[in-house]
Amino acid sequence: MKQIKNMTQVELAAYVQSCLQKEGIDVVLSGGSAVSFYSGNKYVSKDLDLINAYFAKRQAIKTVMRKAGFHEQGRYFMSPETSFFVEFPDGPLSIGEEPVKEVDEFELATGTLKIISATDCVKDRLCAYFFWNDQQGLAQAVMVTQSQNVDLREIKRWSKVEGKETEFLVFKSKLR
Repeated sequence: MKQIKNMTQVELAAYVQSCLQKEGIDVVLSGGSAVSFYSGNKYVSKDLDLINAYFAKRQAIKTVMRKAGFHEQGRYFMSPETSFFVEFPDGPLSIGEEPVKEVDEFELATGTLKIISATDCVKDRLCAYFFWNDQQGLAQAVMVTQSQNVDLREIKRWSKVEGKETEFLVFKSKLR
């Protein structure tokens, strides 16, 4: 097994997910690290947002993370062997008002990476733009869309459900 200090961001995510899965704790990668993955690292994030999909107890996560070489510091888990830090936002696994329907899995040397789909990654970033006018979120959504095959019809449908059709048109105009 590769040492933590030699793991890439997604290898570390898969390693942590595998450690947790052995204890029956299911987490899914989301947030900025999903953008990093889907954009081919055009965007760089130092944190791994592992969504606690089924509301595992924090103490159970803490025990597994300690065994894996991480210590708790505030809401994050850190290891002296890596500059990446891990956070476990509470579920449910959702984007806006809708549950995530698709989780992609990729086999890596360090374990199975479970990550929201590229389409849901775009929707996740658009949430920041739609609800807080976060221009970085908009730029990240564009970056992922230009790097991956995403379902623009699904994103349009979801945007309408969220009441953000005008903002969707701004997003779509940035794709040209």
